[in-house]
Amino acid sequence: MVSHSRLVVGLTYNLRGESMEPFGTAPPREGHDAEFDEWETVQHLAAVLEDLGYRCVLIGPLPALMERLLRGERWDIVFNLAEGHHGYGREAQVPALLEEWRIPFTFSDPLCLSLCLHKPTTQLLLRQAGVATAPFAVVRQPHEIDEIDLPYPLFAKPVAEGTSKGIADDSRVDDARQLRLTCTRLWERHGQPAMVERYLPGPEYTVGILGTGADARAVGVSQPLHDQRATPFLTDR
Repeated sequence: MVSHSRLVVGLTYNLRGESMEPFGTAPPREGHDAEFDEWETVQHLAAVLEDLGYRCVLIGPLPALMERLLRGERWDIVFNLAEGHHGYGREAQVPALLEEWRIPFTFSDPLCLSLCLHKPTTQLLLRQAGVATAPFAVVRQPHEIDEIDLPYPLFAKPVAEGTSKGIADDSRVDDARQLRLTCTRLWERHGQPAMVERYLPGPEYTVGILGTGADARAVGVSQPLHDQRATPFLTDR
């Protein structure tokens, strides 16, 4: 194994099923922990880091990180898997705290994480940069549905979720009645506005990027493969 003089790597994460008590009394969003990790995943990642020659310290979620920082604990770098619980900036909370304490961390910074979680804002900035995106509208109240001037079919989803949270069989809509029903579901279950955009058929790809600016490079491409049950949902009909 490669020796790294036993650099200390802290590991932050949220576990599925973890208690909401340290985060206040607000009820959790439906499926709030869909992006969180299983304990086995955390253990496996820690073992890989150890095998690479680092000393891995399991930290946990944001409250645990805060407590350990105040006790004087430090790490050479933090491998951040934490997703956070509340707000549009929830994915940026751990990186923001680490920035304040001047501790390096992996993956994106607070600005990027806050921006990318909120899809409408991301779309606007991409358009300004010349990237083609689907036309969209943000719907906060029922009367705004009648003001949408986009051709059907449309696709509706929460403005700030990941891991396909909020996506269901009714996400693709073909008329105003369906759109109203879907937006109502999203408001009630996710407590946030709905993003309604022109439906774009075709395959979906995820591209991993390492580095920034001129040093950025693609490290891999993945494509979700859907079974026959998803075929009517994904194609024109």
